[in-house]
Amino acid sequence: ETEKAIVFSLIPESDEDRIMHEIRTKISLYLVGRGISFTVPLTGVSEIVAGGITRAASEKSLDGSKIMTDETRKYDLIVAAVAAGFAEEAMEAARSAGAAGGTIIHAHAMNNAKAEQFIGISLMQEQDVLLILTRREGKLPIMQALFEKVGLKTQAGGIIFSLPVDRTAGISAADEAAATEENA
Repeated sequence: ETEKAIVFSLIPESDEDRIMHEIRTKISLYLVGRGISFTVPLTGVSEIVAGGITRAASEKSLDGSKIMTDETRKYDLIVAAVAAGFAEEAMEAARSAGAAGGTIIHAHAMNNAKAEQFIGISLMQEQDVLLILTRREGKLPIMQALFEKVGLKTQAGGIIFSLPVDRTAGISAADEAAATEENA
């Protein structure tokens, strides 16, 4: 479907497995094509937010084996922020490099003189943000294709980066079967 709901939420790492299981079950994400859910580790956060998350998880102990590392992560989230009207061109470049699909968010950028000085270009007011969840081994070819087609030195003026992804739901039947076995 072209219409999607996107929900962002901060959760304690100790609750990831339980929350992902609930999302998978309640929204039937075990049926591929119903949507996807994933977690991204938060590496920089204000002290107030960190304190709230920590207090919420204080009664739970973290099992060190459940903490994701670069070796255990399977997916990355590629983010491409491009000038309005270039999202389809970006998605076409990503697909040519192996991306299965993506989500486009229409956004408004804030003018920031310091950021413009640092990057060396004028930031666009209207932007499209393309989100692509991909297997870790497919990330670099997709990012390279995006840089070439819609990167900073193109008319699209795109800023492309990736974020590590810890837990997923709704990606593939094989992943859902593995998640079901883990939660059993």
